[in-house]
Amino acid sequence: MERVLPAPVRRQAGSPNVRLSLSNRPENVALVRQMLAGVAEAIGLDAIALNDISTAATEACNNVVLHAYEGAEGPLQIDVSVGSEALEVVVRDHGSGIRPQFRRSDEVSGIGLSVIQALARRAEFGGTTDDHGTEVRMTFATPPLAMEMSIAPASLARTILPRLLSVFAARAHFTTDRLADVQLVADALAAHVPGSITGGHLSLGASVEPHDLELRIAPLRAGCANQLIADSALDGLAPVIERLTHEQQVKAVGGSSEAEMLALRLTDRR
Repeated sequence: MERVLPAPVRRQAGSPNVRLSLSNRPENVALVRQMLAGVAEAIGLDAIALNDISTAATEACNNVVLHAYEGAEGPLQIDVSVGSEALEVVVRDHGSGIRPQFRRSDEVSGIGLSVIQALARRAEFGGTTDDHGTEVRMTFATPPLAMEMSIAPASLARTILPRLLSVFAARAHFTTDRLADVQLVADALAAHVPGSITGGHLSLGASVEPHDLELRIAPLRAGCANQLIADSALDGLAPVIERLTHEQQVKAVGGSSEAEMLALRLTDRR
């Protein structure tokens, strides 16, 4: 069984969203990649961005595996912090580390370090705060997400919509309470949208920015957008979609009076 080395973690402002404390055994680098894949899925990063992050983090971890403890076993710590426009990965050891050699103020040499510099928006190499190890701090951009997709048959929306909206909300860095609100909106849409569209497919558009999510759902039959909002009422309360979204707009599709689009905006300013 893998031995996890102790490292007390106290959740405070500025603390990482994820922290792994492992030993520097080679097989543990695969655990780091799986963790990063989970984070990428949660915030909606595409495969290209995930590959860059995973490759750079793997290089940093391999340096700890190969060089930090001179063949002995020691701690390998990985912190991941998700910001509104960037994701930061810190790889830390408490041994001799790779001790990068600086040739100029902006250039560093060492095994795998050129790969890290090429893939990360910013990379910093230095000692730990207690001066007993090495720390590689990598920053990667997480740009706003905009997408359009078509779902056919529309019945698939019942299972696809809740999953997609959860990813979008996580990518927008919504709080836990607001994520729960988005899930309620997603469930309401999944329940009523498939029976409201005209034609054989559902078009879904999304624009995701920090603390802001816009959804566009079409083509709905004339009158169905407002009916869909009204049908989301539960237990005598105001409709879920009306209560939990910031804006609701109904627009004609292509100038037609037979089809319309429902545009919803959800924000999280808390």
